[in-house]
Amino acid sequence: MTTLLIADDQALVRVGLRKILESEPETAVVGEAGDGAQAVRLFAELRPDITLMDLQMPVMNGVDAIAAIRHDFPKARIIVLTTYAGDAQAMRALKAGAVGYLLKNSVRKELLDAIRAVHAG
Repeated sequence: MTTLLIADDQALVRVGLRKILESEPETAVVGEAGDGAQAVRLFAELRPDITLMDLQMPVMNGVDAIAAIRHDFPKARIIVLTTYAGDAQAMRALKAGAVGYLLKNSVRKELLDAIRAVHAG
């Protein structure tokens, strides 16, 4: 079972991701965060296998949240969700410790394949 934390400031995106992920028997969403600071707190509390992290969030942006999580949990596996291909912020997120990134308009299969690949190492 792969446990996941979803961090995105848009409730509709979180709901959609949860529906996709919970339709798969091997994944379980253990938490949702609406801002980066909440994502950091929930990660420490829940210790999910993988975190799906939006970059543009209030209170603390995704890049700073990734850096904070990876500082305390160097083995944390975080996949960035972004709207723009080749986004400079996505590159900053990778430098901060994200293991990959997906476009928000990715199809269900790409999302699930990425989660499986990251979980497998």
